[in-house]
Amino acid sequence: MEGLRLIAGLQPVREAIRVRRFALRRVALEEKPSPTLDALARFATDQGIAEVIRVPRGELERWTEGGQHQGVVAWGPELTLLPFEPLLDDPQLLALALDGIQDPQNFGAVIRSAVGVADAAVIWGEHSSAPLSMATGRASAGAIEHARLCRVPSLVGALTAARERGVAVVGLDAHSPQRVGELDLAGPTILVVGNEHEGMGRAVRRACTAVGRLTASGRIDSLNASVAAALALHEAAIYRLKTSN
Repeated sequence: MEGLRLIAGLQPVREAIRVRRFALRRVALEEKPSPTLDALARFATDQGIAEVIRVPRGELERWTEGGQHQGVVAWGPELTLLPFEPLLDDPQLLALALDGIQDPQNFGAVIRSAVGVADAAVIWGEHSSAPLSMATGRASAGAIEHARLCRVPSLVGALTAARERGVAVVGLDAHSPQRVGELDLAGPTILVVGNEHEGMGRAVRRACTAVGRLTASGRIDSLNASVAAALALHEAAIYRLKTSN
C-alpha cells in the first residue's frame, strides 16, 4: 500500500496494533486455521483496526518478497524520527549512538535492548547504517514501535555538538583501562556502540569524552552489538540508581 510501512511477524504486528491502533490501515493474516493467528485477528478487530483480512500464504510471500512473516503483515504509518537538538535538552538523557551498525538484525536487536533495558533513545548517522526496514522492525520484536529514534546527517557532528553541550559521550572499547561503570554516568549521557568488526571509527572516538570497557575477562575483544548495548545501559541505570540515593 503506497505511502505506508509494511510490518511483518507476530510480535511486530502485535506491538504495532497496541501502539498505532487506528493508524494501521490493514492487518492481513494467513487463511490457514491457527489459534495464534485467530487470536491476533480478534485482537486487531477489538482494537479497532479498520480492515482485518485472511489471505493465502502466497499473498504474504508476495508482499514481503519472500521475507519472514509468520503468517501476518500489517500496513501502518512511517516511524516518527525525533530531531536531535531537543534530545540534548533532557537533563536525564540516556541514549545509544550507533556507529557503523549495518546489519538490520543487529540494528533491530539494539533497538530492542534500548527500549527494554532503559527506554533509551537511539541515534545513528544516515550514512553507513542499516535502514529502518521491515527486517529491522522484525529483529526488534516490535520494540521499534515504542522506540525514540533519531537519525542525524553526521554522527561525528552530532556527538561533537552533544559534548559541547556538556553531555557525556562514552564510547565502548574493550581495551579501555576503565570500566563503563567507573565513569560518571549521572548526567546526560550518550553511549556509543561501534560495529563488532572494527569498533568505533577514529573520528567518532575523538568525539567521545571518555571510553570504557564492559568485559572483565580480557578473553574476547568485542561483544555482539545488542549485548554490548544492553550491558552498557544496565551499567548506566545501576550507576544512576546508586548515585541518586
